[in-house]
Amino acid sequence: MDKVTLIRSVDCRTSDHTPITMQSGNPLARRTDDGKDGGGYPSMGSVAAKFRGSNDPELPAFIGLADSWASDVWGAGHMGNAYEPVKGNELQGRLSMPKGINVARLQDRNDLYRQFDRLRRDLDTKDTMARMDQYTHQAFEMVLSGKARKAFQVDQESDRIRDAYGRDSLGEKALLARRLIEAGVSFVVVSGAWGYFDHHGDEVRWGGIVKGLKPLLPRVDSVIYTLVNDLEGRGLLDSTLVLMLGEFGRSPVMTPTAGRGHWTNCMSMLLAGGGLPCGQVIGCTDSKGYDIKERGVTPSDLAATVFRHLGIDPSAHWLDLRGRPIPIITEGGRPIPELS
Repeated sequence: MDKVTLIRSVDCRTSDHTPITMQSGNPLARRTDDGKDGGGYPSMGSVAAKFRGSNDPELPAFIGLADSWASDVWGAGHMGNAYEPVKGNELQGRLSMPKGINVARLQDRNDLYRQFDRLRRDLDTKDTMARMDQYTHQAFEMVLSGKARKAFQVDQESDRIRDAYGRDSLGEKALLARRLIEAGVSFVVVSGAWGYFDHHGDEVRWGGIVKGLKPLLPRVDSVIYTLVNDLEGRGLLDSTLVLMLGEFGRSPVMTPTAGRGHWTNCMSMLLAGGGLPCGQVIGCTDSKGYDIKERGVTPSDLAATVFRHLGIDPSAHWLDLRGRPIPIITEGGRPIPELS
C-alpha cells in the first residue's frame, strides 16, 4: 500500500451499469438505452489514441482485454473509428502469416496492392481510402515486424511470474497488459470477466459478499500486488499509471440475500505509478458510506489527471459529426491536487 493511493470519494452519480462514464472520465457521457449511449463522447483510451498515439508505430495505441466488449470497454464515440480500441482477444490470432507466405512474398504483394490502390486514390475525392490505407499499413507492419505477436506471447514469461499474476482471466490479462505497455501500447483496459463485482446476493451468478467476494478478493489483491511490483522491477512504474475502478459503488446496506446493490453516490478506487505521490488516502465518505464527506473526485478530475500523465494538452478539442469542437475535459475537471 505504500505504492498505492486509495481514493475513497469518487463521485459516480452520473454513472450507470456500463463502462461509459468512468472510462470516458466525463459525467456527460452516459448510458441512455436509446441507441445513443455515451452522447458521442469518447473514452480516455480513444483520446489517448488521437492526441498521443502509440509509443511504437508498429503497435496499436489503445487495446481492450475483455470477454464482454459492450459491457466492459467503451470506445471512441463520435471521435471516429480510427480511435476505437483494438480487441486484444481477437487480434492475437491474426498476427501470424498464413502457411506458404513468407516476408518477401508479402512485401511483393503489398507493392502490387499499392500500385492498384494508387489508381483508386486518384479517383477518390474523400478521405475514406486514405483511412483504409492507414489501417492496411498498420496491419501490414504489425504482422511483418512481429512486435505485436511477440507481446502477446505470455507463455514466454517464467512460471514464477505467471503463477504470481495468477492463471485465471484477470491475472493473465493483467500480465498481457504489462507486456503490451512494455512493447509500446499507450493505453490498455483490462476486465477480468463480465459482472465480476456485481454481487447483489447469493441468488445471482457471482454470489454475495461471502460466497462471491471472499474467494475473489484475494485473487484480485494478488494481481494488483504483482502488477505494481513487476512494473517497478522493470523500471516501468514511474512511466505507467495504473487505475483500478468500477463504474459505481455498492450500497452501504446488505441485501436480504447477503449481497449489496448498486450505489451511485460514491465509490472507491486504487491508483498507482505514474511517478505520482502514492502511499496515501484521498477523501472520505460519511460514517455509513452513504455519501462523500470530504474531497470529492469527479470523473472529469480523473480524466484531467490521466491526460496530464500522458502529456496531453488539457485544453485540446476534437470535432464531432457536425464539425463542432468538443473539449476532452468537461465540467471543469482538474488534476487531483494530492497527486501533483
